[in-house]
Amino acid sequence: MSYFRKIEYRMIPEQSFDIIYQCSGCGCKTSFKNTNRFRVNANGNKLDVWLIYQCSKCKHTKNLAIYERLNPAKIPQTEYQRYLANDEELALEYGTNYSFFRKNQVEVDNENIFYHYENNGDEQEPAFCEGDRIVIQNPYGLRIRPEKIAAEVLKVSRSRIKKLLDTKKIEISQSDRGIEITVYGVINL
Repeated sequence: MSYFRKIEYRMIPEQSFDIIYQCSGCGCKTSFKNTNRFRVNANGNKLDVWLIYQCSKCKHTKNLAIYERLNPAKIPQTEYQRYLANDEELALEYGTNYSFFRKNQVEVDNENIFYHYENNGDEQEPAFCEGDRIVIQNPYGLRIRPEKIAAEVLKVSRSRIKKLLDTKKIEISQSDRGIEITVYGVINL
């Protein structure tokens, strides 16, 4: 089959991911939110930098390590200034990085991730038709089922996606960078 169009989307988180952590104030596992604030602590000739998360219920904090016991000369000056200024863009960058959470051994609350799609510059949403190849990039590694992503992009229900898959009118393939939807038949959106 030859493809008529390649339509590209990117999944973009709207805010930092919440984490699930055992709160010492609440005495149970609860949701912690990114405060968009960094804690920078110098101890002799070593430096620590943390991103601060806060319990949604009682406001206790959890510091997630960015750098621990590092020589300050190893941090670029512009990056260091961003930590001191509590740069929100940098806090979002860390707050959407799964490897950062793995390093800190905390669980991401994957049920409450808010995101949107940016398409490849087209202002108007395209009407999908036979021969289209729809590529949805997932540069942040959001853990969302491919069928849910397809339903959101094609603007149909998940049950409709299941029927389209069963009748082979669409095909969904997944990689670590995102998903690709190939349209083989009329979708009747």
